[in-house]
Amino acid sequence: MIIFGWAARAWVVTAGLAMLAAAAAGCGTSPHAGPGAPSRTRMIYVVAAENFWGSIAGQLGGSHVTVLSLVSDPNADPHEFESSAASARAMAKANFVIQNGAGYDDWVSLLAGASPNPHRRVLSIGALLGKHPGDNPHLWYDPGYVTAAENRIEACYKALDPRDAAYFTARRAATDAAFAGVRARLAEIRRQDAGKPIASTESIVVYLARYLGLRVISPPAFMNAVSQGNEPPAASVAQFERQLATHQADVLVYNEQTATAVTTSMRELAIRYHIPVVGITETIQPPRASFQRWFGAELAALRHALSGSAR
Repeated sequence: MIIFGWAARAWVVTAGLAMLAAAAAGCGTSPHAGPGAPSRTRMIYVVAAENFWGSIAGQLGGSHVTVLSLVSDPNADPHEFESSAASARAMAKANFVIQNGAGYDDWVSLLAGASPNPHRRVLSIGALLGKHPGDNPHLWYDPGYVTAAENRIEACYKALDPRDAAYFTARRAATDAAFAGVRARLAEIRRQDAGKPIASTESIVVYLARYLGLRVISPPAFMNAVSQGNEPPAASVAQFERQLATHQADVLVYNEQTATAVTTSMRELAIRYHIPVVGITETIQPPRASFQRWFGAELAALRHALSGSAR
């Protein structure tokens, strides 16, 4: 069986062994957990910090899970989530919590700590992958990382509800099948466009570019500063402007959800020099779309822009 189709099973097995020690938070019990946790749960109540992980969790769980994604507003910066009474109630009820980790959504730990649940299981994708605050947190844009997350979510469901393990196996197969179009698009870009240079207003596209074989040429100091909500160094701004003015990039990838004055300026500069701009987001848009529909549309836009390049 193809695991999500984005990375070979061998990658998952090797990475899983390497990361086992770092995955203590992966489907482990809450820090507030005590003895006597139930061995199975007929309905699993899931709180996902972001709707991209929530979509995956919902597809893998089917009718045996209820999923609430806390961050789904297209106008909100996921880094700056503010809890509400509704989110606190959802967390109190949840017996499975999924957070991105790697410093991206530390507010999840605060929210969970305010609503102790002795039987709650918590999965930090960042901890699973051995990522730490300061690392690139945009994990959902790496196909192999998503595969690893799927593996662990499926295992968590089976641990919470072992008598329905066969159902979760079937849901995994259906979820894999639903990614056929995404698999085809990824393969097409790797085949047609590997080696092409692209620019990005922040580090959100770095993992995906690495998988696709694209070269990200924009200054790391610029991308990392913007990703962390800081003003990029003046030297990196000047370097980025020169790269666009001299057409060193075939495409500019632009984060539509966390735009700033300096990133907007880069976008306008790219348009002025007739460099295609591809907008991407940090949450699924529209919010009710599936991960496949959202990501597939972004890949289609990227392929269209790259296919028009002269290189």
